Amino acid sequence: LKTYMRAWANCWEGRAEKPNFKARFRTRASIDIPQGRDLRIKRINRRWGQVWVPMVGLVRFRWTKDLPGVTKSSPAGRVTGARLVKDTLGWHIVFRTETLVDEPKPHTGPGVGVDVGITKPLALSDGSFRDHDEWLRPKEAERLRRLERTRERQKQHRKPGEKTSNRLRRTNRLIAGYRARAKRRTLDWQHKTTTGIADLFGVVGVEALKITNMVKSAKGTIEEPGKNVAQKRGLNRSISDEAWGRTVTLLEYKLTDRGGHLVKVPAPNTSKRCHACGFITEGNRESQAVFVCKNKTCGWSGNADTNGSCNIETATKHQTPQDIAGVRTWSLSQWAGRETSTTHPVAL
Repeated sequence: LKTYMRAWANCWEGRAEKPNFKARFRTRASIDIPQGRDLRIKRINRRWGQVWVPMVGLVRFRWTKDLPGVTKSSPAGRVTGARLVKDTLGWHIVFRTETLVDEPKPHTGPGVGVDVGITKPLALSDGSFRDHDEWLRPKEAERLRRLERTRERQKQHRKPGEKTSNRLRRTNRLIAGYRARAKRRTLDWQHKTTTGIADLFGVVGVEALKITNMVKSAKGTIEEPGKNVAQKRGLNRSISDEAWGRTVTLLEYKLTDRGGHLVKVPAPNTSKRCHACGFITEGNRESQAVFVCKNKTCGWSGNADTNGSCNIETATKHQTPQDIAGVRTWSLSQWAGRETSTTHPVAL
């Protein structure tokens, strides 16, 4: 209740959005320790530490980062609480800390527009891309597919209300392990990519997408069944795998820490408008990856995601206040028909 009340207080004071309902089966199991003084944190050696968990006792944990007020090399501050979190790998402890941070200096880097997609995860208006490999290796993906088929076969032999068999539990654990591995690789790539963008650019423009509406099912109703349901299901799965919302969230707080700014611009027509002449029509985008302007006096052609990012950059310049933009270069004038690609393979 204390956490729930704090969430509403943050919403009313303008620090966060209003809290949403979170179903138990869709959230990680966690136990909160609200008081930092109850933890009794002690470092045993270079790799291990111990903490006091109420109603459990002393528990050892793997020491991975210095804590303010505990280790001498850490900055001044204190630990205000902790939370025990369970995932596929087991239990983890997350410490809440309070430290003094200097006000960041204004970021003097250039501005850029960023378009999120599926064929190209991130396309920048300077003509570069931020790509990644498949989250699972071919053998891992094949193993996951076989496990999912095994699970469906094992479910057929389970009667309603019957206790889950040990074999089905083991299959579910293996499936969860592969999916957790893919998620960790996704998060690793997102952190490294957003850090690089935040270090390089001072103002970043992105589309204000309503992702929840974009991934809704197209199956319709019995009276009015939907069309291309399987294709829409595959598209929804691809959008969810890329986790666009989390990428924007990471980029926003990293830009703020470095004195930069994230600007969200309206999404309509960013993929249909030619950035060179401003002509808008449905036929401009010939495919998912190719954009060809149908204006006879223009005829610009190139990557569709790059064109969208240039339109986002143009809208960002109009929405960025002059006191924030300052004397800033923008990549749109530098692009002028060249196309480069920077590939960042996922760290395994």
